[in-house]
Amino acid sequence: MLRITDEIEIEDWELTEVFSRSSGPGGQNVNKVSTAVDLRFEAARSPNLPDPVKARLKRLAGRRWTLEGAVLIRVEETRSQARNREIARERLADLIRKALDPPKRRLPTRPSLGAKRRRVKTKKERGEVKALRGRIIPDS
Repeated sequence: MLRITDEIEIEDWELTEVFSRSSGPGGQNVNKVSTAVDLRFEAARSPNLPDPVKARLKRLAGRRWTLEGAVLIRVEETRSQARNREIARERLADLIRKALDPPKRRLPTRPSLGAKRRRVKTKKERGEVKALRGRIIPDS
């Protein structure tokens, strides 16, 4: 069981861990030992997460969200399988904690009158500079 907050806990049946060989440097250890962890969390089927949290989690997870509604997290940072497993669980918990916070509503603001006047003034100045670039007509 993975504890996210005091109210939310992820059950073991919602998590699946698959171990595989890591890529990158590490010598014979990489070729012999399956230390990389693929953690799969069945978020869409989870009874412990409210629907708004699931929607925010889907947006935060991005391409880690599958079509079946699961979150995939792959960790292959250390040479220890147990440590990679801990890191994957910590990342999942952090992702869910971020999804728990509802986004703040944006209060629409308007530019001040002074800002509008400054903008129009600079546009007029720029237009005058460009107007001077026209063809020169000789006086006859």
